[in-house]
Amino acid sequence: MASQLLFNETQSIKRAASLISGLDDSKFSLLVTRIVQKLHLRDERNFTEEEEAKLRAVFGLEAKDLELVLETVSFFLEQAAYHNAKASVLMQQLQNVHLSEAKAGVIVKIWTANMKDVVEKLKQRSFYPKQLEEVNWRLNLEMAQASKSKMKVPNAMFEFVISGSQQDMKSERVRMEFTHDELFEFYQQLETVQQQLDSLS
Repeated sequence: MASQLLFNETQSIKRAASLISGLDDSKFSLLVTRIVQKLHLRDERNFTEEEEAKLRAVFGLEAKDLELVLETVSFFLEQAAYHNAKASVLMQQLQNVHLSEAKAGVIVKIWTANMKDVVEKLKQRSFYPKQLEEVNWRLNLEMAQASKSKMKVPNAMFEFVISGSQQDMKSERVRMEFTHDELFEFYQQLETVQQQLDSLS
């Protein structure tokens, strides 16, 4: 039986893998250790702004490249936790997205050492404490403006009802308006998300 796919090789992951593979191994190990220790704290940044400035200097990375590295390493570890991935599976799949063997080994070693503790902490808390409860929508057709008496502008109004966190059970309502083009672009993004979800099932 084939192992479950943990992540696809997107352009951003390819870029991140290239950046990560060029980092100093011992310093990268400290970075991964910090990320895995704070993996369950989704509302907190892994590093302060001052720490990120130091990391940029240490690794010689631009701000956007450092952000990509941090987000990608967090994503790798989150997927490993979600799937309770074995070391051999994680190692293979990190190398499948062209992460160097040395860097993949660092991530796998740290993941293996912290796996039980991380999974236990994550069980006590959802990755995303707020969830979508309900979607309401309606269509509008704006028939005219003072300058264009025969103009027809269709738009869609959405209301997303979001459940509160365990600490704050109150739901909130988020209202959004889409033009036809904006709604089509949003639909295409949802299709991409669905394809990624299908690849994990």
